[in-house]
Amino acid sequence: MKNEPLVELRDWPPSPETTARHVAALEEGSILFAPSARFELTAAERRFLTPACLDGKSKNISLNAETGALHGTGATGAERDELEQMLRRFSDWARDLVMTLCPVYRDSLRLGLASFRPAEIAGRASSWRKDDTRLHVDAFPSRPMQGRRILRVFANVGSAPRLWRAGEPFEQVARTFLPRLRPPVPGSSWLLRFLHVTREHRTPYDHFMLGIHDAMKADQRYQSAVSQTEIAFPPGSTWACYTDAVSHAAMSGQFAFEQTFYLPVSAMQDPGRSPLRILERLFERTLA
Repeated sequence: MKNEPLVELRDWPPSPETTARHVAALEEGSILFAPSARFELTAAERRFLTPACLDGKSKNISLNAETGALHGTGATGAERDELEQMLRRFSDWARDLVMTLCPVYRDSLRLGLASFRPAEIAGRASSWRKDDTRLHVDAFPSRPMQGRRILRVFANVGSAPRLWRAGEPFEQVARTFLPRLRPPVPGSSWLLRFLHVTREHRTPYDHFMLGIHDAMKADQRYQSAVSQTEIAFPPGSTWACYTDAVSHAAMSGQFAFEQTFYLPVSAMQDPGRSPLRILERLFERTLA
């Protein structure tokens, strides 16, 4: 049976009795939509609702909360400090939200980058690989996940809806594109690490996930013909999903925040629903 692409959380904060259902919905490949969980900007922060805070080259402003590194902005001095503080505040808010939704992940979740996305998506020039208006599942060329899950929280702080498309379940995506992919060249993982192309060892899992990501985006016929659902996230709303498994495309919208989290497959409520275990079942061998 096909999973629901969107599961709406009508009560916020949710009751402890419902958290197992929230986790199950996420792990089954649904998007959790929380229209009442709002990240509110302060009056002073609202001045950053402009693409002018970008550096002219980047589409996002990102913060590494562990190192304090802020990228993608041309702001300097006090203004840069205030941008960093805004992103840190969102990062803390997003972590609290995930802990409320999924307390079972509390001891295993690892914090990734937080980002602010002030640029309009629609009409943005991009190469096909970086074109997020095409359906895709997330995989990173330089950051191998080695099987870890990619959980992301989004908050729309703009005045217009943020429009997404959601595609078919991950296993169907994998069955469509895996036959087109070649296995990794022996020794390529070591070479990529030696040349600093990747930050960690690229496993066969990472190779095939990146191949699926690229093949999906490159196939225009698939993009138009595959079964998909259009979703409009209204201003002030929040949503979360495993973007390594949810086939998604961001079509339009401006002024959103996003926080990435990483989770070991072993910490899942049902590890068998992870892309790693699905691909291993299809290949009948270990991939990470």
